[in-house]
This record gives sequence, structure tokens and C-alpha cells, in this order.
Amino acid sequence: MNEMSTRRRDFLRYAAAIGIGAPLMRHAAVARGQGQAGGLRKACQYGMLPKNLSDAEKFALAKRCGFEGIEASSVVDDLDAAKELGALARQAGVPFHSVVYGGWQAPLSDPRPDVADKGVAGMETALRSAKTLGADNVLLVPALVTETVSYGQAYERSQKNIRKLLPLAQELQVTIAVENVWNKFLLSPLEFARYVDELDHPRLRAYFDIGNVILFGFSQDWIRTLGQRIARIHLKDFKRQGYQWTNLLDGDVNWPQVRKALAEIGYSGYMTTELSGGDEAYLTDLAGRIDKIIALPTA
Repeated sequence: MNEMSTRRRDFLRYAAAIGIGAPLMRHAAVARGQGQAGGLRKACQYGMLPKNLSDAEKFALAKRCGFEGIEASSVVDDLDAAKELGALARQAGVPFHSVVYGGWQAPLSDPRPDVADKGVAGMETALRSAKTLGADNVLLVPALVTETVSYGQAYERSQKNIRKLLPLAQELQVTIAVENVWNKFLLSPLEFARYVDELDHPRLRAYFDIGNVILFGFSQDWIRTLGQRIARIHLKDFKRQGYQWTNLLDGDVNWPQVRKALAEIGYSGYMTTELSGGDEAYLTDLAGRIDKIIALPTA
């Protein structure tokens, strides 16, 4: 039996195991201390706030509009600046909860050691930046599948390099959350769950983007399959007809089913909007849309 047949057989076995044992795996995740508490919390990305305001004014505006937390849209390399920025956000009542590292520029799946090493170093900086900001999560795009990097290579290389980062993540108590993006990778919830489980570490979890799967799946299915592996949620909406991003509640995301799925897996924590920015009226309306989602029936 060749390697591809063996992997396919193992994957099918794993898929069956998830289908039978998903509730047990979710309870196990909570037992390892991965569960969150405090209800669903609204957050926006720092880059969505008006650029003409000072940082203190931006955070005050976010709070006034109804948000409860901020996600750094990029890594703040200067740790002194990160410390000051984190303090301002906390004083305004909208602490930083996460940092977007990304991973597009120096993929952990790149075959060139210098590029992959640059990605590892960048993630190390992101983890330290998050800790200094007061956040406990860093978003990582784990791999890129390209003309010259196969799916299997992306899978193996990215896991190998993520393992190098786990000791620092554990030391800092900052979670690495890999996200589903349009990178031709982790294209099913079963595979996403397996990828996380194989790394088998309390500081490696999933960052689930609700809108990113609408072209080829259903968000509620991914949520139920990933379960307590989910550390954070990104809120977006997408319209299949016309192939366009929309405001929340205006696209094809089945929000009533998404809300039920979130309740079923016991998710609580930050849900962060990843949309275009705007003024106070726009941001207030956006926070109100999240309130409508949270208020949907859970049974």
C-alpha cells in the first residue's frame, strides 16, 4: 500500500472517530483547562477604528460603540510601545485579547530554511508582543499550498515548525490559534480538527472564521466539528451570488444555526469583527448586529 493510500485510510478512520467521539473530545478539552468563561464578548480589530484619532480616543470610541475588546491587526514589534498601548486599551475597558500575526510573508511551510526560520522568529515576536499587550492569543496562518509546495509538504512542514513555538507559547501562556483562510489548506472541518489534535498541546487551538467557509461549506458544521478546539471566532459574512463580502446579517451565513452551534459546543469568549472600518455610527451599528446574533435562540 502506497503512502497516499495509507494516509487516506488513516484519515477516514479519524473522520469516523470524530463523528462518534466528538462530545468526549470536547469534554476532554475543557478538562485540560481550554474552556473559556464569561459569555460571548464583542470585539473589533484595531485597524477598523478611525485613523484620525489618537489611540486613547480610538479605544474610548470602541467602548462607546459597544465593543468589549480589541484585536491587534498586526504585530507591535516595539515592546515598550506595546506595553503603553495595552495599558491604554485596558484603561478604556477594551483590552487587547488577540494579535494577528498572519504568516503569508514567511510561511512555516516554505521549503527554504531561511524563509521558514523567519516565520518562526516572527511568531516568537508576535507571542512576546501579545503577552506585553495583555493578550493571550496569536492568530497564525499555518501554511500555504502553492504550485511548488504540495498539500502534504505544507501539512508536515507547518506542524514541524509550530512545534518549535509551543514551548514559548506555554511559557508565556499565549495560545497559537491557526485560522482557516483562503490558502488552499485545511479545507474541511475534519481535517482542521485532526491538524489541531495531532499537535496535541493546550496552547495550540483553532481560530475559526465564520465567513471564510461559505464558498465550500457551512459554518455551523465546522463549529460543531471543531468544538472546544476553537479558541477565537472571527465574524464575517459572505454572499455566494455575486461572490462578495457583506456586512453581518446581509450574506449567506446561517446565523440562527451558527448561534445554536456555538451554544452546543459551549463556546464563550471573544467574537471579533474582521470587516472594513468606519465612523462611530457604522461601528455602533456593527456592534448592534452582533447583539442580534448573540440574542438568537440557542435551542
